[in-house]
Amino acid sequence: MDPDRSASPEAEPVTELLQAWSAGDRAALDRLMPLVYRELRQIAGRARRRESGDQTLQTTALVHEAYIRLVDQRRAQWESRTQFFAVAAQAMRRILVDEARRRGADKRGGGKPLQLIDGFDVPLRVDEDVLAVDGAVEALAAADPDLARLVELRFFGGMTVAEAATVLGVSTATAEREWAAARAWLQHELSGGG
Repeated sequence: MDPDRSASPEAEPVTELLQAWSAGDRAALDRLMPLVYRELRQIAGRARRRESGDQTLQTTALVHEAYIRLVDQRRAQWESRTQFFAVAAQAMRRILVDEARRRGADKRGGGKPLQLIDGFDVPLRVDEDVLAVDGAVEALAAADPDLARLVELRFFGGMTVAEAATVLGVSTATAEREWAAARAWLQHELSGGG
């Protein structure tokens, strides 16, 4: 996602369609999906690249499952495209965690290190990585919900710092400082220091 797209001509119709959909216009959803599908695939692709090579959930399946979950949110009040993509990232996180659990978190896989963007590696195995990050994000949420949301947007949503800052309503500089703090906390937590 491009942090400046919220100002683009195509961002305005997305926001309008989301609001119409929230108001009960089912036709708005039909017009919306072609506009957001490519970005949903990009988010899903980035989220899947952090998983192991033996995953069974393909990018298209992840997008379609997230789409089903988004459509089923009957009480959602869609306000903007950034909010929509943030919720989509959250849905993809849940899907990936559910899939990792389904495959059996107790199975041991190869030694591919978990990569939390920006060269931050923690040596974990196959499904353990997604489950470990999910558990760490839950623990972080208890201490600092804003940092946990930032991790969710960056790690599971694949957003840049600037995109996450827009979703969170903070400056990019603030998001960068918070991302550094969150990464340090997660590194400590995931390497057994927690």
